[in-house]
Amino acid sequence: MGFTIAIDGPAASGKGTLARKIAERYGFHHLDTGLTYRATAKALLDAGLPLDEETLAAEQADRVDLGALDRSVLAAHEIGEAASKVAVMPAVRRALVEAQRRFAIREPGVVLDGRDIGTVVCPGAELKLYVTASPGVRAGRRFEEIGKSGGNLSYDDVLDDIRRRDARDMGRVDSPLRPADDAHLLDTSEMSIEAAFRAAQILIDEALARKKPS
Repeated sequence: MGFTIAIDGPAASGKGTLARKIAERYGFHHLDTGLTYRATAKALLDAGLPLDEETLAAEQADRVDLGALDRSVLAAHEIGEAASKVAVMPAVRRALVEAQRRFAIREPGVVLDGRDIGTVVCPGAELKLYVTASPGVRAGRRFEEIGKSGGNLSYDDVLDDIRRRDARDMGRVDSPLRPADDAHLLDTSEMSIEAAFRAAQILIDEALARKKPS
């Protein structure tokens, strides 16, 4: 039997970095589900198609190849903005959730991070984490990332973007961002990634021990 770790949280909370470290440490497969929405958005942008046509967006979502998600390309700020618009579409979410669930049955285990993993994609996950941080801290992290990649957005612009994305993610009717009832909360506002990883590792090891046959 496989082992599923579901990690949810808002933008720039540190969940992606944490998920990659966990997957590497335990030899699990990893999927950043946000990249599937970004890939859908990029396909629409590349084809010159509108971002507000749900049928067209769902067609692109059906074609997303989970084995060809290039983080270095999909991390572009404009793609993220476009992705947050198509991610509110129920038909897009249905198509991508189905693909994510197929990924989640891989052996020996998987780590999926996103916005609705513990609540919708993998509600039966053996361990659920909700990783968050204050909007100001998250904006600072994203501002630094954008600066390193050559972007020139101001901190205030980034903070406004974070707040808009939070409102869209938490306010959408279909699969809003929220912690699962049985998720463990990790607030990384004043926590290094190493400290967050150590806290997560304790929870994972406990959950793995419970799953082992007696």
